[in-house]
Amino acid sequence: MSAIYTQTLNRLIEEFGRLPGIGPKSAERLAFYILKADTKSAMALAAAINDVKTKIKNCKTCYNLAESDTCDICSDPKRDKSLICVVEQPKDIISLEKTGACKWLYHVLQGHIAPLEGIEPEDLTIDKLIQRVKDGQVKEIIMATNPNMSGDGTALYISSLLKNYNVKITRLARGLPTGSTIEYASGKILTDAITGRQPLE
Repeated sequence: MSAIYTQTLNRLIEEFGRLPGIGPKSAERLAFYILKADTKSAMALAAAINDVKTKIKNCKTCYNLAESDTCDICSDPKRDKSLICVVEQPKDIISLEKTGACKWLYHVLQGHIAPLEGIEPEDLTIDKLIQRVKDGQVKEIIMATNPNMSGDGTALYISSLLKNYNVKITRLARGLPTGSTIEYASGKILTDAITGRQPLE
């Protein structure tokens, strides 16, 4: 920490520096922005951060982000409850929803299977997905895990667990480049992948 700044300012710079993609110079600029901002603006930012950490939780049905027990998508009566799109993270839902082509429900795995990283199937919400299928309304599972080795492996593992259930399993079409992630795909690519989804083999 710099001896030039006060202890409080140094602490703020240090906290900004913990954010991904924020180097020492950027952290310093952000800290001085907050220092120079009017009190109302600075407190609004602090309140927003506090609300994110205290109000947001996982939907009890699909594990998307929610501020109540059930997320807005699961609560939407216009959604087709016979279709469940399986994604790795809540941010993948945001990317898919921006296309305007999705009328289904979701299930968030909270990651992918990666034994070398210590992430096993039981660390994800796969058992909850199986339970949703057992409940009987689901006719199709759309695998929208990332088109890379970990995502494909996770999709195939889930497919193997569901093969004895009367449910169709598809995956997004390979308009998504192999090795990419849902989060960074363009809306056009995602729309093509959604409408051209294929049986998972």
